[in-house]
Amino acid sequence: MECRVLSIQSHVVRGYVGNKSASFPLQVLGFEVDSINSVQFSNHTGYSHWKGQVLTADELHVLYEGIKLNNVHQYDYVLTGYTRDTSFLEMVVDIIQELKRANPNLVYVCDPVLGDHGSMYVPQNLYPVYKNKVVPVADIITPNQFEAELLTGKNISTEKDAVEVMDLLHAMGPDTVVITSSDLPPRLGDRFLVSLGSQRHVRPDGTRTTQRVRIEVPKVDAVFVGTGDLFAAMLLAWTHHYPNDLKTACEKTFSVMHHVIQRTISYAHELAGPGRRPSPPQLELRMVQSKADIEDPAIVTEATVIS
Repeated sequence: MECRVLSIQSHVVRGYVGNKSASFPLQVLGFEVDSINSVQFSNHTGYSHWKGQVLTADELHVLYEGIKLNNVHQYDYVLTGYTRDTSFLEMVVDIIQELKRANPNLVYVCDPVLGDHGSMYVPQNLYPVYKNKVVPVADIITPNQFEAELLTGKNISTEKDAVEVMDLLHAMGPDTVVITSSDLPPRLGDRFLVSLGSQRHVRPDGTRTTQRVRIEVPKVDAVFVGTGDLFAAMLLAWTHHYPNDLKTACEKTFSVMHHVIQRTISYAHELAGPGRRPSPPQLELRMVQSKADIEDPAIVTEATVIS
């Protein structure tokens, strides 16, 4: 059965971010990917220079209308990431609502990119749009700790807090929540980072059950761009293959991330030379070189079921 994804994200000519980070891995795993590029830049904005164009909400609508006129707007998944414009985000919500009316089983995977480490890096006026319009139509969300706290108004300082925050996010709409990174103390030592996931299911008799998992992933001393986009795409893929098994889906997703990042950091250090910090071009994700790991990742991070 063919599975088709509409991915509305940024595009770069050089490197891997947004659609460039998501499309290839999804295609490798057998998904058809239709891409709408919310921006087209020469490269990501972490470089010294970048040039390009930004798609407006009206231009997004025109592209969607073209797809609709040809009656090829049947999708199984929608995937979105970083956006800086409220009208664009609201247009995305309108499109998703229309697609969900046509296919009630459509799954919307959203990375609610708002900020990290206590500060927002998108305009403040995006916050209410995410909270009141985007998250309620999402089925799977991948916030970091800061974004999860911002969306729920509750701080996370213990695992119990994290579970409560994920429950609050479920109550807003999404059945699957993965907090991609947190400041919780890792049991494996300070070279690790704690991530948590929660998935609600409705049993045949109508009652609900929730699976919650905790994953500790090795930290890497480098700044990567495009990893969040790759993560959301891989979570889409592996929850599709393991729809009722968040533990396995998370293990596969985090293991892909580990392999891609390790390959990237090794290559970057090789290029930079001894004692030199790799540059943004050297830290571009080694995506094509990781094809085999994307298709069948060796499991290197095991998830623990916490409830």
